[in-house]
Amino acid sequence: MTADRTERVPKQDRSRVTRQRLLEAAVACLAEHGWAGSTVSVVAERAGVSRGAAQHHFPTREDLFTAAVEYVAEERSLALRALFPQGAAADGRRAVVAALVDLYTGPLFRAALHLWVAASNEEQLRSRVTELEARVGRETHRIAVDLLGADESRPGVRETVQGLLDMARGLGLANLLTDDTARRERVVAQWADLLDRTLDG
Repeated sequence: MTADRTERVPKQDRSRVTRQRLLEAAVACLAEHGWAGSTVSVVAERAGVSRGAAQHHFPTREDLFTAAVEYVAEERSLALRALFPQGAAADGRRAVVAALVDLYTGPLFRAALHLWVAASNEEQLRSRVTELEARVGRETHRIAVDLLGADESRPGVRETVQGLLDMARGLGLANLLTDDTARRERVVAQWADLLDRTLDG
């Protein structure tokens, strides 16, 4: 019994590591090659595992890519909270706004965008991506509220926080084709000032 358990634990560890490598490789492939260029075989090769091993963990392509985007979104959420373990004091809102905007300017956003575009044309993917986006959106909103110390019972506060996230998504789109850093920094500063007036006023 003990020997069986000892043998089983490393196998479970290997399985978890393989799954994680597949998820990270899937997001990287999606960000770099888009939906059309990201097959299970391409992801498996990038992750250094066989196609059979990939399909053992994720029977369909849709399973793999929706799980990948969700996994990395969760990792980014944990990292974002870790940056501000005590939340943001009033003078730290600009840093929170910048960190939230950064969520929409990296490989995860690019990967998610390719997934959204594919879902708009593929019925079997649409419901899964719509549900995933709603779940990730709710969690991101919760994190923003917590980190900004926003009281959503006050009129206009919820809409202001949601506007911040919509603006961040827009900046992410603008950054896809050209480096939008300079303009983005000015917009972040302006939104931080707006939040200070709305949340503290």
